[in-house]
Amino acid sequence: MKILVTGGCGYIGSTTARLLQRAGYEVWVADDLSEGHAAAWDGPMLQVQLREEGQVAAMAAQHRFDGIVHFAARAYIGESMQQPLRYWRCNLLPLLHLCACFRGVPIVFSSTCAVYGEPEVERLEEHLPLQPVNPYGASKMAAERVLSDRALAGAGSYVALRYFNAAGAEDDGLHGEDHRPEPHILPRAIQNALGQLEEPLQIYGTDWPTADGTCVRDFIHIEDLAAAHLMALQYLLEQGESVALNLGTGQGHSVMEVIQAVTRLVAKVEWQETARRPGDPARLVAGVEKARQLLGWTAQHSQLENIITTAARWHQQFPGGYPT
Repeated sequence: MKILVTGGCGYIGSTTARLLQRAGYEVWVADDLSEGHAAAWDGPMLQVQLREEGQVAAMAAQHRFDGIVHFAARAYIGESMQQPLRYWRCNLLPLLHLCACFRGVPIVFSSTCAVYGEPEVERLEEHLPLQPVNPYGASKMAAERVLSDRALAGAGSYVALRYFNAAGAEDDGLHGEDHRPEPHILPRAIQNALGQLEEPLQIYGTDWPTADGTCVRDFIHIEDLAAAHLMALQYLLEQGESVALNLGTGQGHSVMEVIQAVTRLVAKVEWQETARRPGDPARLVAGVEKARQLLGWTAQHSQLENIITTAARWHQQFPGGYPT
């Protein structure tokens, strides 16, 4: 079967594209390389601007796909607070164009736990109301609604995968996280420990309502995320019903726990406190039972030590990231 992976030159997209290829699918990547890296994927690629419906229509006229795994989006909470219109354009228009041009094709959608907002619960379950507190989460919630309406109209099924904090690098040491600039706490902590960041690591507040005052997140290894996308695609191709699922470990780690673990496993992290970042929830931890029941999926590689070890190996081997 022929599968389209949008954003397949990105961090999670390229890992998933490689796993789909190893599973026997014919994988084509669509990416405009605004965030992704050409060196992250060495298979068939279409350089397409998905925000332009004419380009998506031209791609559909030339290629028939049996399934779509849709990653292409912007995904930074802080940036979304500063540039909300950019997030609505980038996170909705490509999906609308894919739905219009590939009617009936099942879609595995890269969603986020940010759709839940800040419910005061120990773990976020799929039945909770969606109340995002930032434009990034709101745009993903709207995209899920588009997919739901499309499915109800009989125009194509979907699985929306609401994942928590993607982290780590592939075990081969050749593929990892390369954002420019890098906004995420775990790779920045590792880069600081390795001397690849000149300034101290910024901690956005130490007065949150958590055990040590720093934000708590559920970190999930990218190889576990890729496996879930493969299972979700297979589920849809076997006529599974449309659904939204959390992807996480069910266990949270605070920012301070991450710093301590990187210090123990890599080297000392120099850090300093700064003001809270608008749009950040204090705690985000996944309830993961539904994904286990429906897909048979559980996180296998997401122990914090393994995430840090694989990510550190990538940053040591490629201190400048992928070659341009």
